[in-house]
Amino acid sequence: MRYPALLLSLRLDPRPGMALAVFFALGVAGGAHAQTVQTEAVQAEGAQTQPLQTDPFKSFPSISAPPKMPKLNSFSPVIPSEAAKGPTTRDVRLEALLKDKGGAVEQGLTWRVFSPIPGSDGKLPLVATSQGGSAAFQLVPGEYFVNVAFGRAGATRKIRVAETGAFERQVLVLDAGGVTLNAVSGADVRIPQGELSFSIFSFDVKEDGERALVVADVKPNTVVRLNTGTYHVVSNYGSVNAVIRADIQVEAGKLTEATIQHRAAKLTLKLVAEPGGEAIADTAWSILTSSGDVVSESVGAFPTLVLAEGDYSAVARNNEKIYQRDFTVTAGVNADVEVLLSNTAAQPGAQSASVAPANAQD
Repeated sequence: MRYPALLLSLRLDPRPGMALAVFFALGVAGGAHAQTVQTEAVQAEGAQTQPLQTDPFKSFPSISAPPKMPKLNSFSPVIPSEAAKGPTTRDVRLEALLKDKGGAVEQGLTWRVFSPIPGSDGKLPLVATSQGGSAAFQLVPGEYFVNVAFGRAGATRKIRVAETGAFERQVLVLDAGGVTLNAVSGADVRIPQGELSFSIFSFDVKEDGERALVVADVKPNTVVRLNTGTYHVVSNYGSVNAVIRADIQVEAGKLTEATIQHRAAKLTLKLVAEPGGEAIADTAWSILTSSGDVVSESVGAFPTLVLAEGDYSAVARNNEKIYQRDFTVTAGVNADVEVLLSNTAAQPGAQSASVAPANAQD
């Protein structure tokens, strides 16, 4: 079942210091010019607007940074003793844009230069690499493949370095943006970050009905840099059945903030002798849906779990006796589910009641 997501798109001008109504400074590039930017918000039914963060690429952790590689600003296979006989290197300057006619990105880039001739292992040899913003390499004349990565976004171009003549600065357009993800339970109940995780998939469905995984286990408020396009996001609240799916649009030069609305709640199970009594230890629990499917099993005096909105039965086993209670989960209403020792499964008409806050009477 799909629920709407709130999408908040911000223009990412790579020059910091931009004046918004909330003075939102972007950290994807350097520069000293200020520019007024309009914000665009699309609010879906049942979703809630989240406050904007300042400097998203700086204030949020990023899980999309590429692995560290040696910083080789230049490399040439010329033997040192024969360097005087080798060809003269040329100055090659590279820069990347988030979108066509945008400003140069000045941080968060990883540049890699490859030889077009495969090595003995069948892979293209890495000639040089650099991290940061715009890059400059000293390369011997010849052909190369240049790749620039911005998180999960990237672009590749083949260049030819001539022995003579002017060599213009090479500009690669990433056609990329960013997205941050968060979620609430019910209308506006905040979910602890440690209980949330997101996975981002491609929008297209393969022949086997599956989608290609782009990035897994994304934490809330993490900037993920992606090529433009539509992505399928799966949000998990807890580890049982509270799962929501949404489609997110990533636009070039913009940071999209998406808040997904979960229809779920956190519950604590207790087997007690009387309402509000002490939880009995060494109790085995099974949670069944209204159709009889088991969705969770645990052992403990008061296990906690997150369940999607709906009707369930709690079955407690203690000292070879079985106790049962039917209950209803309401989105955003975190509560205790107390099962009384008088609610034995053998009794007809086992008690049925909605989940209520802790210490409520059955």
